[in-house]
Amino acid sequence: MSIISLGFAYVFLGWSFFVLAVQVIGITNLYRYYARPAPTPASPALRDDEVPHITILRPVKGLETDLYECLASTLRQIYPRNKITIYMCVDSTNDPAYPTLRKLLADFPKADARVFVETEDPLLHGPDGHVNNLGPNPKVRNLSHAYREAKGDIVWVVDANIWVGPKVGGRMVDKLCGFVAGGGRAAAYKFVHQLPVVVDTVPPRQSARQDEAQGLLSGESEDALVFAQKESILSHVKKHGGGRLEEMFMATTHAKFYGAINAVGIAPCIVGKSNMWRKSHLLKLTDPNRNPHVNRCPDGLSGLDYFSRYICEDHMIGDLLFKSPIAGFKNHGLVQGDIAVQPVSSMSVKAYIARRVRWLRARKWTVLAATLVEPGVESLLCNFYFSFAATTIPWLSQALGIPQTWRAMGLTWLVGVTTWMVLDWFVFGKLHRGDSTEVDLDTPHFARGTGRVGGLQKRPLCEWLAAWLGRELLALPIWTWAVLLGTTVNWRGNRFKVRPDMSVVELDHAGAGKAPCDRGIMQQGRGVQRTTTPEVEGGLGARSKDRFD
Repeated sequence: MSIISLGFAYVFLGWSFFVLAVQVIGITNLYRYYARPAPTPASPALRDDEVPHITILRPVKGLETDLYECLASTLRQIYPRNKITIYMCVDSTNDPAYPTLRKLLADFPKADARVFVETEDPLLHGPDGHVNNLGPNPKVRNLSHAYREAKGDIVWVVDANIWVGPKVGGRMVDKLCGFVAGGGRAAAYKFVHQLPVVVDTVPPRQSARQDEAQGLLSGESEDALVFAQKESILSHVKKHGGGRLEEMFMATTHAKFYGAINAVGIAPCIVGKSNMWRKSHLLKLTDPNRNPHVNRCPDGLSGLDYFSRYICEDHMIGDLLFKSPIAGFKNHGLVQGDIAVQPVSSMSVKAYIARRVRWLRARKWTVLAATLVEPGVESLLCNFYFSFAATTIPWLSQALGIPQTWRAMGLTWLVGVTTWMVLDWFVFGKLHRGDSTEVDLDTPHFARGTGRVGGLQKRPLCEWLAAWLGRELLALPIWTWAVLLGTTVNWRGNRFKVRPDMSVVELDHAGAGKAPCDRGIMQQGRGVQRTTTPEVEGGLGARSKDRFD
């Protein structure tokens, strides 16, 4: 046995135990907090002058799945009516979602709600505005006007395709401000967020069953019907299988690591689905006169607008708040038990792959080390590491009773992958059962969970297994394509090149884009990495119906 092989074996062993520890923490956290509804929030019951005001911002683009129900969930929050404002933001009145927004205003006339239209933003349009006053980030441009008009200090940004429970707003405020039952106070946070879970609302064999019924009614032959059914199933998988892959990823690998990292709290780990913070904190931290570790924007942009030249504004906001000490406030707080539910439908496998590639390319420069080692946290490769170590290190092989042979290595790998799969089955079932979700008459079917009447059906084992294997087998090819073989992303209908400082260059439209902040977000010092930001080229072109994530 060579020293090199033995060295790799010890490295693989150490990595395997690290991943195992993260899995144990993540699974324990999920079973501990997502088994029952969280306690009733304390903040809505405070005296009127003590209840913080929330401004909820919903960035909208196109007709998302169950858009009405997702947006209505914030209009149905159980929170003092005079202390909550909902701003729904859309880029133009020609957007297909605009009629839905107007209907919501009509259906909830007592709500303090308003629709903001980007093309009516005076900062970007009109005699004193200019389209290049903000960078090309479409989500920031969409939210900018509403953010500037937000009432109070607390803002809660919830993507348009997210449904939240009626008491989530109160619990988010409790976590952010440190309110507890009985009038006590706990530690306050700079930033709070929710665990996101995706639910595919398309029945897996619906198309095939409809074709079969049509065939029987029309008197087709049995052979022709069987052929049509097989063809329809394959076609259905290609057209709709991406939703199952996405929900599998979010309810297994992502949920375990999201829960573990946030439980330990050693690094910022957020997804921009449902996030709450204070405007005053972000304004201070993006002002170089008040925060010496942030670089100045030549445009003088601050607050949310500061991030308009960059991709991954959600991570960058969370990262800035995490790394910038503010006396009396802890970093990030995950609101345990409450799930941000994202319904999807008709997501093709191709769309799933494109979405994962976009996500990886957008985030690889924000968390480069984590991105580079990501394949090693997946079941197939991680179990290869362990099986290699178990059949290469003499004392470990003897302790486990595993022969040092290729056959033993293969069997060890198979046992490890099977065990991993079984654990994922339980974790997936726990989250999709919706035990921690509070259900009332207004709760839509996709948010009720598989354990309640009116909810979605539990995934049959064979279908669940097919989705699990599909996701695991695609993980490494997707990572290779995204991280090693390109730097461009299709973002809101345009192609952008992502630069190492996380700024973006628009490739499809010519324009005189303005320079972002001189050297990125943070300077070197006090554990904060220094970045360099070249000039951003191009303006903001036409957008597609792609989502804001």
